[in-house]
Amino acid sequence: MEVTIQIDGKSLKVEQGMNVLEAALTNGIYIPHLCHHPDLPELGSCRLCIVEVEGKDGVTPSCKLAAEDGMVITTKSDKIDHLRKLSMELLLAAHPEDCSTCPKYGKCEMQTLIQYMGVSAARMHTRVKGFAQNDKNPLIIHDMNRCVLCGRCVRACNDLRGVGALQYDKEGLEVRVGTLHNKLLKDANCRFCTACAEVCPTGTIRDVINWNPSEKKDKLLPCQAACPAHVDVPKYIRFIAEENFPAAAAVVREKVPFPESLGYICVHNCESECRHACLNAAVSIRNLKRFAGQNDDGSWKANAFHKAPTGKKIAVVGGGPAGLTAAMYGAKLGHSVTIFEVRAKLGGQMRYGIPSYRLPRDTVDAEINEILAQGDITVQCNTEIKNAPDLLKQGFDAVFVAIGTHQGARLPLPGSNLEGVTVNADFLRAFEEGTATVGKNVVVLGGGNVAIDCAGAAFRLGAGTVHMACLEAYDAMTASDEERAWALEEGVQLHNSKTFPEITGENGHCTGVMIQSVGNFRKENGRMVFDKLEGTEEVLPADTVIFATGQRPTISNDPADFGLALTHGNYILTDANNAASVEGVWAAGDVVTGTQSVIKAIAGARNAIAQIDRYLGGDGIIEEKLAPQQFANPCIGCQEHFADIARTEPNVVPAPERVVNWKTCGPMDQGFDLAKAKAEANRCLQCDLRFQITEHRLWSNYTADAENK
Repeated sequence: MEVTIQIDGKSLKVEQGMNVLEAALTNGIYIPHLCHHPDLPELGSCRLCIVEVEGKDGVTPSCKLAAEDGMVITTKSDKIDHLRKLSMELLLAAHPEDCSTCPKYGKCEMQTLIQYMGVSAARMHTRVKGFAQNDKNPLIIHDMNRCVLCGRCVRACNDLRGVGALQYDKEGLEVRVGTLHNKLLKDANCRFCTACAEVCPTGTIRDVINWNPSEKKDKLLPCQAACPAHVDVPKYIRFIAEENFPAAAAVVREKVPFPESLGYICVHNCESECRHACLNAAVSIRNLKRFAGQNDDGSWKANAFHKAPTGKKIAVVGGGPAGLTAAMYGAKLGHSVTIFEVRAKLGGQMRYGIPSYRLPRDTVDAEINEILAQGDITVQCNTEIKNAPDLLKQGFDAVFVAIGTHQGARLPLPGSNLEGVTVNADFLRAFEEGTATVGKNVVVLGGGNVAIDCAGAAFRLGAGTVHMACLEAYDAMTASDEERAWALEEGVQLHNSKTFPEITGENGHCTGVMIQSVGNFRKENGRMVFDKLEGTEEVLPADTVIFATGQRPTISNDPADFGLALTHGNYILTDANNAASVEGVWAAGDVVTGTQSVIKAIAGARNAIAQIDRYLGGDGIIEEKLAPQQFANPCIGCQEHFADIARTEPNVVPAPERVVNWKTCGPMDQGFDLAKAKAEANRCLQCDLRFQITEHRLWSNYTADAENK
C-alpha cells in the first residue's frame, strides 16, 4: 500500500513500511549514509543518515525509520549537520589520514562522504589500530586499519550469502571484523564469493586484483571473458548443479552450435582463467559443458528464432566449425545458404584433424545434422572452390570463406623429403579415412595437442615406439596438461628442449631423427633464437617421421589465384568485421587467424555472419535466449572445507586398453557421470552472483541533491 510522506518539503508516494532512507534515495534526495546498503539488513550504526521527524523529539537514523502516511521529515538542519559531522569525525579518528595511499582511491564511498560533508579528524584524538594487513587469503585482502565497522561485510557474508565466515571480534581494545580465532578464510569455510569486497565502502576488504570500472566484469568473471564466444559459464554450471541439464545445454547453444563436441576437444581458455585455481584447481568447465551437451533434449528449439525468407543467397566455402556456424545463423536469418566442402564429409578439423578416439564421429554427425535442420541449407561436398569472389558472379549475394588450415608444414631440414616422412594434416586425415600406416619406430616433431594426436594415432596403428621432440620445455609445451599426461600413460617418450637439425636416411627412406639440446632462448630482431648445446646430439630411430610443427591454408602464394588479398603465410586478410579485400566476401576461422581452436573459429563466424546479414539488409542480430529464466539464489550457504574440495577428474579408459581396443571401447575420455557432474558443478565459486549486488551510489549520483549543493 502506498503512503504519502514529505521530505524537505517534497511530497512523495512510497510503499508503506519502506525505510525513509531508501525512500529518499529512490526519489533522488541524498541523505549521507555509510552502513546502509540496499541489499542488506539495516544496522543504523554510522549515525550519518539521521533525520528529524515532525512531532518527534531528537533525531532518528532514517534507515531504521519506516515510512508512515503523513510523515514530515527534515534531512538538513544545524542540529543534524552538527551530529553528522561529529559521527564522521569519530570514524575518521581511527582511519588512515592519507586517502591518496588508499588502493581504492577515487572509488571509496567514505572519501566522497568526507568531501561532501567537508569534515576532518582535526578536532579528535586520532589513533592507529596497528592491525597487520592480511594478504594470506586467495582472492581477498583484509586491511582492517581502514575498517569503520559499518558491518556491511558481516551482513553480506551472514545474511545475504548465508555463509557465516565473517564476524566481529576483539583484538586488544579494538573491535575488528574477521574470522573466528583469526583463521584463514578457507579454514572458516569461506565460499570466496567476494560479496564482502563488493559491499565494503572503504577498501578494508578488497580484491587481490585491481580493476577499473570498465573492466570489472572481465576481471571478476574471467571464465566468460576468456571464452572466445563468451558462453555464460556460471549460468550453465548452476543449471547442472540444479539438475536442469537441458537448460544447461540451451545456455551453451545460445553461443555455440557444438556443445557436446566442444565438451570433448575445446582448449578451455575458461579454465585457464578460473578463479577457483587460486584456491586449489580450476573447475572442470569443459567436462561440464560436455555433460550438458550429452543431456540435451532439444527443448531449446522452442525458443530459437527463424526469420522469414529474404531471397538472399550466401555461399559458404568450407564445411568446418566456422563454416557450419555461419551457415546455421545465415539460414536462421532467412537467407538461402550453400556450403561448398572439398572433402567427402562436413566437419573440417573436427573430423579430419582430431582422431575419432578423442571425438566420436556420431557426436559430430548429430550436431552437424542439427545445424543443417535449422533452415535452407544446401551442401555440396567433394567440391573445391578455387576462386572465392567468382561465386558472386554465380548468383550469390555474399560469400563466407572458412577453409581452415589443412596443409601441414614440412620444415626444410636435411632429409625432410625422404620416404616415410609425412606431415600432421595428411597423417591425421589418412587416419580418419582408414588409409594411414606407420612403421615400428615413429618420431613426432612438435609439442602441441596436434603432435600428441599424431603420437596417439601412431600407437593405435601398431607402432612399437613413439618419440616426441620439441623445442619447448615440458611446462612450456602448448599441449594441455591432461593430454601430456595421457600421452605419457600410453608410452610416448617426450624429448623436451630439443632441436632436430637432420632426418637421417638410407636408400631413400628415413632411418632416424637427430636431436640436440637447446638453451638460452631469447629474442633477436623479433625472432626467437636459441643456442645449440654441443655434445648433446643423439639419433632417435625412426621409420616414420611426422612433422607436427604447424599448418597453413591450402591457398597458393599468388593472391590472384584465390581472388583475395593475403597476409604472410597465405592467410586471408580481413578487417575487424571479418570483411575480406573484395566487397561481398568475408572470412573467419583458422584461414584468418592461423591454427587456433574450434571455439575461436565459431566466435569469428558469429561476428562475420552478423556483418553479412547487415550487408544483405538485415539487422545482424543473432543473439537468442534459448534457456529458461534462472533464479540465482544469492544465499549459497555454508559448506565445510569448501576451498579444499578436489577437482573432479573424468572417467578415462585406462592405457593400454584404450590403445589396443580403440575401435571398440568408445572415446578414451568418458567424461562425467551424474555424480561427478554434480560434484564438480558445486565447486563453482558462482562469481556472477557478485553482479547481482547493487553497486554503491555516491552523493553525486543524486542529481536533485547535487544541484542543491
